[in-house]
Amino acid sequence: MSPVSVAIIPGLLFARFHSVGQSLLILLNVPFALVGGNRGIAAPRIEPESLGIRRIHRFRVAVLNGIVLFSHVNALRAHSTNMGAAIRQVAADRLRPVLITALVASIGFLPMALSTETGAEIQRPLATVVIGGLITSTLVTLYLLPALCPWFSRTAGWRISAH
Repeated sequence: MSPVSVAIIPGLLFARFHSVGQSLLILLNVPFALVGGNRGIAAPRIEPESLGIRRIHRFRVAVLNGIVLFSHVNALRAHSTNMGAAIRQVAADRLRPVLITALVASIGFLPMALSTETGAEIQRPLATVVIGGLITSTLVTLYLLPALCPWFSRTAGWRISAH
């Protein structure tokens, strides 16, 4: 991932949520996408020059899932729902969209992961790494991020978005 995109993504998140805490919490999902992707690297042989594209795709889905989750938390909090109730409601309401986002991307890469045809030596590692990253980042989005919401709301300047 280029240094420019590393600087732009947190800036865009802050512009969207007007909160350093929420932006950091969404970005917390990115290292877990890397962990799952690195676990996927262990299975096939990986060409080092293609790792950047794989990371960008995993980061995109990890950040997207965090945005889906916290946009709904902010909407519920704007209607004067307390933090605990908002988190429970978000866990129920956003389970399906987060799972579908990850599932669609994973199913799209499944033919590449199972391929034995010409070009499979490049496609299979790409798909395996992306699927592994999607699994871990989805689990983190559904379990860890909601659990950390109250902590970040007290310590990192949680603010309700005006959007």
